[in-house]
Amino acid sequence: MFLGIMGIVMMVVILAAIMSNKVPTIIALALIPCIFCVIVGGAAGLSDYVAAGIKSVAATGTMFIFSILFFGVLTDAGTFRPIVKGVLKVVGNDPVKITVGSAILAMIVHLDGSGVVTFMVCIPALLPLYKKLGMRPMTLAMVVALAAGVMNIEPWGGPTLRAATGLAISTTQLYNAMIPAQIAGLVAVLVIAYLLGKKEKEFVIKTGGLGSEAYAGTFVADMNSSEEDDALLRPKMFIPNLILIILSIVCMIAGWLSNTLTFILASCIALMINYPNPKAQMARINAHAKNIVLMVAVIFASGVLSGVMSGSGMSDGITQLIMAITPQNAGGLLPLLFGILAVPVMFFIPMEAFFFAILPVLSNVAVNFGIGYEMVARASLSANATVAFPFTPLSAAAILLVGMCGLEWGPWQRKGIPLAIIVGWVILLVLYITGAVTF
Repeated sequence: MFLGIMGIVMMVVILAAIMSNKVPTIIALALIPCIFCVIVGGAAGLSDYVAAGIKSVAATGTMFIFSILFFGVLTDAGTFRPIVKGVLKVVGNDPVKITVGSAILAMIVHLDGSGVVTFMVCIPALLPLYKKLGMRPMTLAMVVALAAGVMNIEPWGGPTLRAATGLAISTTQLYNAMIPAQIAGLVAVLVIAYLLGKKEKEFVIKTGGLGSEAYAGTFVADMNSSEEDDALLRPKMFIPNLILIILSIVCMIAGWLSNTLTFILASCIALMINYPNPKAQMARINAHAKNIVLMVAVIFASGVLSGVMSGSGMSDGITQLIMAITPQNAGGLLPLLFGILAVPVMFFIPMEAFFFAILPVLSNVAVNFGIGYEMVARASLSANATVAFPFTPLSAAAILLVGMCGLEWGPWQRKGIPLAIIVGWVILLVLYITGAVTF
């Protein structure tokens, strides 16, 4: 009980520190857990806990190093400029069409079930467009995150697979009844994207970006204007670079290569074909070193957090605490409770701990009250590890998204969490209306 309480207090302190914007994310994720570990009596094993946590994220950290380098090199070479021009020909300079289009693109890309891949494809392709039009990266991150979150419910997505595994049922049995709710969630995301686009249009006009006819008329020309980095452009390498991107995505989706190895090889190839000169290659590596260090440092800091949570027993303590305080006579309300609390729960409990430890126990309690155990899982999937995953520092994909868009965790969570809750509740409501979940 003590470890569970301290674990929750620790996560509250970490989230408060991050959202206050007064404490760097790295310090909040690395220092605060170490302090709490000492408080709960785990000082003797602290080094081992941290080592285990860092080891668990080492592959992810390595992948981020080379993925940032890969997309950075392609951006330097101007690979995404023709893509931006193509998007402009379809949607014009209208921020509303651009935000809705961004959400649709994220939905399509996330058919592979990977948040990391979705963010790595969508953000580098769309961020230059947003910046050129004077639109805020926060809006891009928001619509892509929400779209990927709802798509994460798909049967091959991580949360659904984990839930089905934890309950020993098929993903089909769990997912099919959720299809109408998922569609409703996607519609909700498109509505939010439309509204955010309207706000962006007002913002751009107010700041003079889109309100100027001269700007709107010369945007495409500006894409080709002389800039300091024009010497880095490789327009003749567009097709080879595009093929390299497609092959990389296929390798990851098909499982031919691990994500880490894919980006190691792809970044090396990108450097070699775009900048054959070794000095030019080193210059590109140095140019992106700062972003790499900042983002990967957050990854390893999150490893410190997860290592301390698991090693000190606080993660198990939170699980036991939740099970202990759940009244036996409240079993019938479990689907409703977990549907409503799904987003907040995601910030305190790692995905694996929730789906493999807590969900089976709570589902068994619900069965005693005539509630199908799959209903608790569906209610939890309405937001837990789906809509919520891009907003928690416990998610590597979320860290990637925030880093690629150059956002601060505090404003990101303050603005994103309410929208994630709204989308999650829309999904839960449709689950109830269609009978996929009953209370």
